[in-house]
Amino acid sequence: MIRRKLGEARTRYEQDVEAAIRRVPQWVGREVSYGMLVGGLNNRNWRIEIGGDPRRYFLKIPGEGTEMFIDRVAANEAAVNAHGLGIGPEVLFFDPADGLEVHEFLEGYRACTTTDFSVPQVQDAVLGLYRTLHGGPKLSLTKTIFDLIDEHLEQARMLNAWMPENLDWLLLYYEQARAAFTASGFDLVSCFNDPMPGNFLVSDGKPMKLIDYEFASTNERSYELGVLFCEMFFDEPKTLELIEKYYGSIRSDLVARVYVCRALADMKWASWAVVSRKLNDWDFDLQKYGVWKYMRARDLFLDPRWDGWLRQL
Repeated sequence: MIRRKLGEARTRYEQDVEAAIRRVPQWVGREVSYGMLVGGLNNRNWRIEIGGDPRRYFLKIPGEGTEMFIDRVAANEAAVNAHGLGIGPEVLFFDPADGLEVHEFLEGYRACTTTDFSVPQVQDAVLGLYRTLHGGPKLSLTKTIFDLIDEHLEQARMLNAWMPENLDWLLLYYEQARAAFTASGFDLVSCFNDPMPGNFLVSDGKPMKLIDYEFASTNERSYELGVLFCEMFFDEPKTLELIEKYYGSIRSDLVARVYVCRALADMKWASWAVVSRKLNDWDFDLQKYGVWKYMRARDLFLDPRWDGWLRQL
C-alpha cells in the first residue's frame, strides 16, 4: 500500500481523500497519513493514521452514481445500530450531504472469501450476526425485495439498459411472487441485504463483524436468508440445514419463503448489474453477470415446486 502524508497528493483520488480528511473535525490540525485500500466496488476506501493516536481509521468516499442505489443516511443509521448491537465497527464521523463516512479500522480482522462460507463455524457465525441484526431496531427506511427490484427495473428503463429478451416472461413469475407475499404478509426486520463475502470480517478468537451497510433496509426476513444461500451456492441439503438452524424448525412455509426469495435475489442482482454497467467503466463483465443471474432466477421459476412454494407462503 502506498502511504502519503496530508499535503503529498499526486493523483485525483489522493486529492479527493485529502479534501475529505480536512472535513473531519477530530482531525483538524493533526498529522495525518493515508493509503488506499483495495476491494471496494462502489466507493474509494482509505486507511487513515493519525499522529499520536493508537487507533487507525477507515474512510469511505462514495462513488459517483451510487446515489441511484444507496440511501446514505439509512446506511449510516444501520451502521450506528449495528455498532450498538456489537456486530459492527464504531462510526466516528458521517456527513449526510454526500455520505462521507469514517469508522474504526478493525485491527486483526480479514475479509471472508466464498471458500470461508463452506466452513460450518463460519456459517453459524453469519446466522448469529443475522439473528442479532434482525432482533435490533427496525430501520427508518423500508425497502422490501420488491421495492428494490422495481427500482432497478425503472432505472434500467431510464438508462436504456440491455434487458433479457424473455424479461416479460420473468416478470410474470416475479408478479406471482409479489402477489403471494402480499397475501401471506411480510415478516419485516432490519436486513443487511448484501452478503458479499468481503462484508464479513473474521479474526481468531474474536467475534465475526459485519461491515458496509449501504444496502440495508427494513425488509422481508426470509429474503436475508434467500440471498445469502443464493450467493454462497449452497445446495439443498445445506440450505435446509441452515433454515432449521436459523428458525429452529424446518416448516414447509419457511422453506418456501426462502426458496422464493432465492429466485428474487437473482432477479434483484441481475437488474442491479445491467444498470450498473451503464453507469461506470467497470473492470468486470457486469453484463455477463446479469445474464447469468437472470438465468438462475429462471431455473427456480421453472422448478416444478414453484407453484407449491407460492401456495405455502
